[in-house]
Amino acid sequence: MISGRAQKPTHNHINQEKSLKDPVCGMSVHPKSAAGSHLYNGQRHFFCSRQCLAKFQTEPNKYLSQRPHSSVILPTARSESHQQENWCNPIHPEAQQSQSGSGSEWDMAPDPTKTEALLLTTEFTCPMHPKIKQNQPGSCPDCGMALESWTTSAGETVNPELVKMQRRFWACLVFTIPIFLLSMSEMILRWPIQQVWSPHRLVWIQMLLASPIVLWGGWPFFQRAWVSLRKRTPNMFTLIAMGTATTYSYSLVAILLPSIFPDSFRGSDGFVDVYFETASVITTLVLLGQVLEIRARSQTSSAIRSLLGLSPQTARLLREDGSEKDVPLHRVTLGNQLRVRPGEKIPVDGVVVEGTSSVDESMVTGEPIPTEKITQSYVTGGTINQTGTFVMRAKRVGQDTLLAQIIQMVSRAQRTRAPVQCLADVVASYFVPVVVSIAIMTFLAWGLVGPEPRLAHALVNAVAVLIIACPCALGLATPMSIMVGIGRGAAVGVLIKNAEALQALESVDTLVVDKTGTLTEGQPRLCKVLALQDWNESALLTAAASLELASEHPLAAAILGEAQKRGLQLLKVEEFRAMPGTGVRGRVQGRQMVLGNQSILEELSVRPSEAIKEADLLRQSGKIVVFVTVEGQLVGLLGAEDPIKPSTPEAISLLHAEGLRIMMLTGDHWKTAATVAQKLGIDEVEAEVSPQRKETIIKRLQAEGKRVAMAGDGINDAPALAQALVGIAMGTGTDVAIHTAGVTLIKGDLRGIVRARRLSRSTMHNIRQNLFFAFIYNFLGIPLAAGIGYPFFGLLLNPMIAAIAMTFSSVSVIGNALRLRKLVL
Repeated sequence: MISGRAQKPTHNHINQEKSLKDPVCGMSVHPKSAAGSHLYNGQRHFFCSRQCLAKFQTEPNKYLSQRPHSSVILPTARSESHQQENWCNPIHPEAQQSQSGSGSEWDMAPDPTKTEALLLTTEFTCPMHPKIKQNQPGSCPDCGMALESWTTSAGETVNPELVKMQRRFWACLVFTIPIFLLSMSEMILRWPIQQVWSPHRLVWIQMLLASPIVLWGGWPFFQRAWVSLRKRTPNMFTLIAMGTATTYSYSLVAILLPSIFPDSFRGSDGFVDVYFETASVITTLVLLGQVLEIRARSQTSSAIRSLLGLSPQTARLLREDGSEKDVPLHRVTLGNQLRVRPGEKIPVDGVVVEGTSSVDESMVTGEPIPTEKITQSYVTGGTINQTGTFVMRAKRVGQDTLLAQIIQMVSRAQRTRAPVQCLADVVASYFVPVVVSIAIMTFLAWGLVGPEPRLAHALVNAVAVLIIACPCALGLATPMSIMVGIGRGAAVGVLIKNAEALQALESVDTLVVDKTGTLTEGQPRLCKVLALQDWNESALLTAAASLELASEHPLAAAILGEAQKRGLQLLKVEEFRAMPGTGVRGRVQGRQMVLGNQSILEELSVRPSEAIKEADLLRQSGKIVVFVTVEGQLVGLLGAEDPIKPSTPEAISLLHAEGLRIMMLTGDHWKTAATVAQKLGIDEVEAEVSPQRKETIIKRLQAEGKRVAMAGDGINDAPALAQALVGIAMGTGTDVAIHTAGVTLIKGDLRGIVRARRLSRSTMHNIRQNLFFAFIYNFLGIPLAAGIGYPFFGLLLNPMIAAIAMTFSSVSVIGNALRLRKLVL
């Protein structure tokens, strides 16, 4: 995420070379030179004139029915780097310029009446191979798995691949049942069908029933197998296609040309056995497995769907004449005043301008306790108003709202890959060739030394080996857990940037924390103004507040707040410059002025002897001291107190219980830092630390073998956040800190780190379980299918039983991952 001061991102990537048609008049229009555009139901349309745009906005369905695809460009999922370059801070909206407030008047805001419209995409991707992207549903060319939409919609959408597989499954099941019964007829004594049809005719009937199952029902598997061979990426469908094609082709030749088979293929009755029921049942069971797998995979996005469903459909708009009207959410613009009544969802992000209430913000913070809202309180779209009613002013709408930004961030993070997946990737790359080799060896072993009919047994067992092997279970073990885990974190206010950060959190043993805004509330209040020499308090505070006007530091807000409370008029400032970790400087009324900590005085060779006693007293009580110099002379000091967050003592205790060693790094004076550390029971303190030294200390800890996480919220924390194994940003912090960090705590509460650690530990444990299940399944299943138990127990694995086992292997891995949805954090 990048500061809101960055350029406004476009809603989609537009092919500037493509010429489209105006949906109103039908004229050709170029996206780059169009007079206007409008996003409707997730599709962007371009217009030759403002008149055509106005007509379309009035009756869009009328014109779309005439030219449904004339000017459509769908938003596409951006690459990760592009998203990062164009994102604004979704967590700290007060500090941002709204994207919706800039740009052409004809660049219409997206319609968030269905929040999923913000995320519609023409791209489909593979959960195992996120690099694979296609603009339509289909299968992955690498693993053959059904692709899924890059993003998620609020409701249960119809998956086209699921519809196809269901249709094929039910049709094949209708044909498979009679085939199975016919193949079992010889085992049922005195069954009437044996008197009606001869065994030879029964075999032909099986062939007629099996052919549509294998050739039509199994056609997607053959297609995917062919693609895998052409691209030299053999996968599960390569094995399935080989197994079903072998049994079906063998059986077909057996009834058409039985004389070509040697005695080693014939049973005791002299006939060559056929396996139409095996090919049919395998195909039907694999189709069933696909249906179950696609359904189960859709549940991994339930967290995003629940977030999408939080967006209300309408807002109650206060008109200029004092009347009120419910309007669709997409008609709400920046600055609109909206009334929120008890029990309603807050429509967009904004500020309370009238009234008071309590708001349930658990959907973004994970905290069940309602938050009291008064005038000037910030409210978040999608949260639920409880007891009172209030009027709010819209500050962020459409895709700029916190909810929309969270959804995009989580959706992107779910597609990242964890380092632990490398093991599964290596195994999967060799898996299919190894299985094919084992199948060949199985055929040769049974064909050479097996019991009669040797070659028939060899064929059946080789096919069983091909069918039971399941590389997909290995491939799905990690990404399914990552998707569910990251979604679960978002539901409790913990935003994970990528899978690598989620994995790394588990192994962290040292937590380094900033003080201001991390341990404390980050909203200091000025409690002392001491003027020296010939300055008075008002003059000192006026000059200091004027200089701090351009600063983003929390202390600047405290100084400005006190000046505003006293009604002071600010002065013009020139040559302003921020010095991270030390202070600010500039010219106020032509005189060089510096505000900062004691280190800045040492740089200026200023001796604070007149005020040092007062400064020490303030520091010993945990206050922050800011020195003020004019033209190299000390003219006063300012004292501010930044209360410790009420949740911080509990958080420190919980983090210690997690086995973490906690170090505080701060730019404050060592006396102030020591007072805060003693109150909280922090293990180690480094005070008067510059941003560069924070990074150096992180490096030193890492050189000692420590696995370090860094939690902070300011610009001066960004280098340390980037250096740490895991950077953790407070959601109330600055853009740079949030952009740099791998984890963002929406509420800015350190207890969120405990949640993040538990989430990481549970997710990684779940991944290891999945990998174990996948490995042990194949480790035991393949030898069993090869017939290793036959010499000892006379046990052989029928290919149909192998198909059942293979069908549920992937589903069991996904089912295990879905348990993370119920994780208590």
